[in-house]
Amino acid sequence: HKGLQSAPRTSSSQSTGQRGSARLVDSLEVIKQEFDILASEVDSLRSQRDEYEAKVVAQLNELSVIRRALYDLEAQHFKVRQQYEEEATRLRSELAAVHQSRNPPSSGIQSLPSRQPVQDSSLPTSANASDSRAPREQTTQDQRDREKPGVYNDGGGELDRDHSIDVRDPKRLKMRREPSTQSTPALTPGQLAAPPSKPGHSTLPSISTGPIGPKGGYVELSLQTAPASCRKEGNDWFAVFNPKIQKRLDIDLVHTFQHESVVCCVQFSPDGRYLATGCNRTAQIFDSKTGHKVCVLLDDSAEKSGDLYIRSVRFSPDGRLLATGAEDRLIRVWDIQSKRIIHVFDGHEQEIYSLDFSRDGRLIISGSGDKTTRIWDLNDKSCKIFTINDSDSLENDCGATSVAISPNGAVVAAGSLDTVVRLWDVVTGRLLERLRGHRDSVYSVAFTPCGMGLVTGSLDKSLKYWDISGIMNSISKGKEPHMNGNTTASASSPAAMIKQDGDKSAQSPCIMNFVGHKDYVLSVAISDDGKWVISGSKDRCVQFWDAQDSTLQLMLQGHKNSVISLDVTSGNLLATGSGDYLARICKCISLGVF
Repeated sequence: HKGLQSAPRTSSSQSTGQRGSARLVDSLEVIKQEFDILASEVDSLRSQRDEYEAKVVAQLNELSVIRRALYDLEAQHFKVRQQYEEEATRLRSELAAVHQSRNPPSSGIQSLPSRQPVQDSSLPTSANASDSRAPREQTTQDQRDREKPGVYNDGGGELDRDHSIDVRDPKRLKMRREPSTQSTPALTPGQLAAPPSKPGHSTLPSISTGPIGPKGGYVELSLQTAPASCRKEGNDWFAVFNPKIQKRLDIDLVHTFQHESVVCCVQFSPDGRYLATGCNRTAQIFDSKTGHKVCVLLDDSAEKSGDLYIRSVRFSPDGRLLATGAEDRLIRVWDIQSKRIIHVFDGHEQEIYSLDFSRDGRLIISGSGDKTTRIWDLNDKSCKIFTINDSDSLENDCGATSVAISPNGAVVAAGSLDTVVRLWDVVTGRLLERLRGHRDSVYSVAFTPCGMGLVTGSLDKSLKYWDISGIMNSISKGKEPHMNGNTTASASSPAAMIKQDGDKSAQSPCIMNFVGHKDYVLSVAISDDGKWVISGSKDRCVQFWDAQDSTLQLMLQGHKNSVISLDVTSGNLLATGSGDYLARICKCISLGVF
């Protein structure tokens, strides 16, 4: 009986094992099916990824083709424009010769060739700055908007975004001029003509400029006509070197910084480690080596409606502070580390266009559309005001577009919309001299490192190099500038003038002209060793000039709109800010470039 009883237990155990095995097999089968489904989905996603990558590559290739086509069209446009200008110059010369043969020329200064009134776009005010892409001939309101600080449009219509964006230039365009009714011979490069006289204004005396113009003549650089050895091309930029002289420097693009608005100004910190930029409402600081954004300075208490463009940024000499000048007429001084405003200077009656720091970090110089240049003392918060009230000013609008203080802190230079550059004594507040020679508004001024020269850039498409050693030697040397309370100096006061009639020692002649830009010169800078003059223009080019003889060394182009601002460092770096919403850093490579 025991044997018969054990048999059912064995059969039951076997049945349980078979059921467990069946469940395991079913589970494995389910897992396998799910794995197959996931593998199929992965294959599908990989296929989609490969398809998207192929489309992206095709789009990039198409963009490259479009970019090249745009470059070619641009080159053709420049060539046609050059031919037109040459033909127009020839016809003017012939017409002038005919007039001269009929009417012998009378004595006196030479006036400008006849031309159409200046109708360039200009910056809208804070409340009306949203769009300036419309054609220049528009309604009365648009015309009023264009009379405010500069938006430039390259006239490209709707070709592409880069060519149609507004360019907010950090200065106010001068008032429109009436067309000249007198036809005169066209000026050749190197000639100077005084601005035409207007009713109610005295005629300017002629100016002796001395030797001007580069040795070997003027050179126009073009990517299409330059030899292959004199060209260098990047993805979206190129450089052309002067084939008539030895190549003394090279250049490469290092960083590109995208902004959300026009980049009105750029400046390196004194040690070159950082780059500050000014755009709509914010000043931004980037690491010039890594390209990383270090901080964004935004005043939350500022008016929220409309635009508020930062027109000028300046580091203090120790690099701890950043001064910003804006459309709301305020100068804000920021502590960079804490990102806090430590002081606000209020006093200008119109937009602030330009700032500069004295070498000792005590003084901030500002220029504004209210016809004043002011010196602010960070220690006692006092202010000196230099007001332009010249009786012989050619224009009603004499706003100070650009200011700079000499390396020794003794002289302030201010470029103005009335074509004049004024030199002021920091200590006494006296007007030392008026530098006349430009035929249109002066938009940028820069002292040479030695302080004995001054370079100016103008809407007349030229730069000038002024020898101011007479002025610098006529004032006290080695004296630290100081200020005692609020004072006001006026350019119209006879007591403000140092130079007397017949005093030749105080004259500051223009000794060189830099001619080659095809449109307004908006910014100038000088290398720390004084060997190179660099200029940015509405023609979207940056040009490097030999400071000894004004020879053009190279032309750099990469921005798609006006080069509004530029700066250089002793570390071979060049920074540019443009209306294409970009700031860029390039590296100049050559022995003894900077």
